[in-house]
Amino acid sequence: MRFAHIRGIKGQVMRSYGTIIDVIIVFLILVMLITLGVAFLGVLFDLYDALKNLRHEFAIQTLVSSILSVFVLIELFRTFTDYLEFHRIRMRVISEVAIVFILRDIFMGLYSHSMDWRDILALGFLLAVLVGARIAAIYFTPLSDSPE
Repeated sequence: MRFAHIRGIKGQVMRSYGTIIDVIIVFLILVMLITLGVAFLGVLFDLYDALKNLRHEFAIQTLVSSILSVFVLIELFRTFTDYLEFHRIRMRVISEVAIVFILRDIFMGLYSHSMDWRDILALGFLLAVLVGARIAAIYFTPLSDSPE
């Protein structure tokens, strides 16, 4: 248990703080589950619309955007569950969330032909930095995944 080694009123406050944070994270995970469910239903509706209007590029573009957004939500969901398990946000996980988010923007911009070469270059540079951060997070991993 976190803060078990701290005694007295300070320990009691720190344990209460840890409990409150855990309750908030559990609530956020429930909100994320609901959001993920609604997003999945949105993907199903977009799939129906895309199949009904195969000739309309906008319907297919909306479907691709919805699917990629669900992947971003899944990665965010994993961040919250990892925080609940390890009581910290791991650099590897948060960099993966950012990588998925940047890839979603790149894919959508390329698919819709709305990205300028400067935007692609900037997002590519940001993606390279995030991949470097992820590699560094794996290389410099803590000795233990437990907080104490």
